[in-house]
Amino acid sequence: MSSKGLMRSQLLAATVAFGLLSSVAHAQQQPCIGNSAAVTGPAAFSGQAIKMGAQIAIDEINEAGGVLGQKLRLVQYDDAGAPPRGVDNTRRIALADKCIAVLGGFHSTVAVAQVEPVHEIGIPYMGVWAANTKAVENGRDPNFMFRVSAKDKWVARFLVDEALKVSKDGKIAFFYENTGWGNGALPDIKAAMAARGKELVAAETFNWNDQDMSPQVIRARDAGAEVVMIWSLDREGNQVLRAMDKIGYKPAVIGAWGISGNLGELAGPLANGVRVMQTYSFLTPQSETGKKMLATLAAKYGLNDPSAIKAASGIADAYDAVYILADAIKIAGAFDWAKVQKALYEVNRDGLVAPYKPAFDKSDPERNDALLPENYLLAVWHDGKLIPFKGSPYDK
Repeated sequence: MSSKGLMRSQLLAATVAFGLLSSVAHAQQQPCIGNSAAVTGPAAFSGQAIKMGAQIAIDEINEAGGVLGQKLRLVQYDDAGAPPRGVDNTRRIALADKCIAVLGGFHSTVAVAQVEPVHEIGIPYMGVWAANTKAVENGRDPNFMFRVSAKDKWVARFLVDEALKVSKDGKIAFFYENTGWGNGALPDIKAAMAARGKELVAAETFNWNDQDMSPQVIRARDAGAEVVMIWSLDREGNQVLRAMDKIGYKPAVIGAWGISGNLGELAGPLANGVRVMQTYSFLTPQSETGKKMLATLAAKYGLNDPSAIKAASGIADAYDAVYILADAIKIAGAFDWAKVQKALYEVNRDGLVAPYKPAFDKSDPERNDALLPENYLLAVWHDGKLIPFKGSPYDK
């Protein structure tokens, strides 16, 4: 054989071998869903909520026969809200555990960091909490980042609408954490205000673990803000409320759901009346699915009082996300990342949080998000519990 012929034979053999390896890699993808979330640290409640919702869905699916004849399982990793750990966990879930999908966690900084490894590997990601707009609207095609959760672009519009109902003169201040989540929300809030013909009277930022928010609060007060919108976690939200109390400043306070975990415990009575956007509450009239979920939460986790259930949105979003993934696997007919990614656009189902008809729409770059603004609801802190705003003591 000539040297050219030998080279062609070697190239053909290498190509065939590569194809076989690729096929084997796809065949090795397993019926597991990996979750990278904060199960330690100040937002540990969020990881536990996601784990509960996902596990309940997996148990129900397995009791009904599993997916494609196989039982699903949940693989849980802790990212503690740290982006590098979220990236490492993504790679571990995909390449070591060979799971069919990644469930996202609480922190938007982690979700944004996961965009690169998710697309480098080609594994579907399903966010169930982190709401940063750019995490999902990332310009990738095909886009492997999906979400059953809120989206900051839409949350901003929701909160601005609520704030303007409260404000007599439209004087609104915005307090936001100096992270990818907070900084990413600022343009969304400004755009939502502009759409209503308004501008913020103050925009104040702060860092995680800041202990004194007095300067920011004083500037908002001096600007005449009647409403303060907050984009923060509970611990910093607590400091904002304490700074307001210290100077006798009493604006209406409304926030994204970073202050929906344990603000009532941290701030005590100061949290009363603070309004928070949510996607779900177990204190509203429940569907049959909701009633079943409550029964399972009581039997499996000892949560007998619906008002004591923390992070209802995280539980419910994770529950629906797992069912949507299971449906996509069935439609794909295989545990295959690329096929499942495409099949997600074909899923139609009635979920716990909302009807998904369809869950996602490939023709609309905004619609790799399954939950729409009309699925959001307003809650309020009252005596240490987060309750629906409608019908609350503050609904006047």
